[in-house]
Amino acid sequence: MESPPPKFALPVDSEHKATEFRLFSVAAPHMRAFHLSWVSFFACFVSSFAAAPLVPVIRDNLNLTSTDIGNAGIASVSGAVFARVAMGSACDLFGPRLASASLILLTAPAVFCSSIASSPTSFLLVRFFTGFSLATFVSTQFWMSSMFSAPVVGTANGVAGGWGNLGGGATQLIMPLVFGVIRDIGVVKFTAWRIAFFIPALFQTLSAFAVLIFGQDMPDGNYHGLKKSGEKAKDKFSWVFYYGFTNYRGWILALTYGYCFGVELAVDNIIAEYFYDRFNLNLSTAGIIAASFGLANLFSRPGGGILSDIVAKRFGMRGRLWTLWVVQTLGGVFCIILGQVGSLSGSIIVMVAFSVFVQAACGLTFGVVPFVSRRSLGVVSGMTGGGGNVGAVVTQLIFFRGSKYSKQTGITLMGIMIICCTLPLFLIYFPQWGGMFCGPSKKANATEEEYYLSEWKSNEKEKGFHLASLKFSENSVSERGGKVDSVTRPADETSPAHV
Repeated sequence: MESPPPKFALPVDSEHKATEFRLFSVAAPHMRAFHLSWVSFFACFVSSFAAAPLVPVIRDNLNLTSTDIGNAGIASVSGAVFARVAMGSACDLFGPRLASASLILLTAPAVFCSSIASSPTSFLLVRFFTGFSLATFVSTQFWMSSMFSAPVVGTANGVAGGWGNLGGGATQLIMPLVFGVIRDIGVVKFTAWRIAFFIPALFQTLSAFAVLIFGQDMPDGNYHGLKKSGEKAKDKFSWVFYYGFTNYRGWILALTYGYCFGVELAVDNIIAEYFYDRFNLNLSTAGIIAASFGLANLFSRPGGGILSDIVAKRFGMRGRLWTLWVVQTLGGVFCIILGQVGSLSGSIIVMVAFSVFVQAACGLTFGVVPFVSRRSLGVVSGMTGGGGNVGAVVTQLIFFRGSKYSKQTGITLMGIMIICCTLPLFLIYFPQWGGMFCGPSKKANATEEEYYLSEWKSNEKEKGFHLASLKFSENSVSERGGKVDSVTRPADETSPAHV
């Protein structure tokens, strides 16, 4: 006789994932994991971009050239490229709680060391190592995908990622304010910017301890305990890695994400300096304007995730893909316009519109990611997240390093790249759901069960390792959309009771 199911504050599916998203709840484990994930990711974002709004002061103190500043900006986002892929694997094997907290604690010393940077090289190095912390994005998305069911996973991913990304805008306000307070106390400005870095460093450290103390990996417990009790299989890294890296859908989403989130990272690095230099503004004003770009994440990325779930209810996975393509392409159009506008007011208006669309595209991307693979969710999340950082590195190398292009020309060309790099979305196809131009396969075995269980070998199935994937396949039937479920389901397949 089975033991009675555990009680949860939120309604759950057969995997005990929440089927509702209650923003103002802190109920354990689902909503508590949500709040811990976005706050810790927010702290890492603040740290990673803390230097950007203070560049006009730091460049004078350390005698930085435009190339030095460009290289440091590239370093701040390049460190997380491989860290994000590694983080995905760590989440699959050890759980998001331990993986996230460990990385945050490992990178916090680099933030403290920013205060003793004394040369272009040391400034570049502290930005490089601090940037590793941005890989906590992967654990954030993995954690949400482990806690929330298909109908609301886009919303959970979008809000957690968006509110975390708010750190990129908030730091544009926080750091000049902290710097100003310290300077007004009587500290000389070349010392004040150094002391200011202790604020994000302390915030980041405290967030890691909160995740460790109050977080939980899965609805039913932590990875270590679940493996010890036999409720979770001890998976092999080689197979987890293989099924993630051989799924072409993950590579396309990585490219797409490189030109929504990657562009956002690039803009976070250059936007304050762009307004400061082009329109002759003071540091605080340029910081406030630049902050509005990142602060749009309060609603834009969450809006993308919510929109992904809404269209999926009616049009399924095909709706998610079409909406992602439309929104990201419009972001590219606004980016082109931003590079062409010559007035301050016009630039601010277009920049805000650009930020809304490009950030919504981030939320829409991670409305698709959880369905690419069940067994290798962390690897696919890491690949996609790493693609965001690669996009940022490539964009900054080509357009914003040194003086080959003016900032406005670089922004225009970046918009063209966004449009071009979004086109491969047309190639994503799920046999059980279809793609942007094709419906689901007519074959009898083109089902969710067939798709997700194909990641397990027969000997693994005999041991029951596939059972979590089986439950996930049942819970993802909703991706067929409102109208097509009865048409595409084979006649001998009965609908699970909880769908």
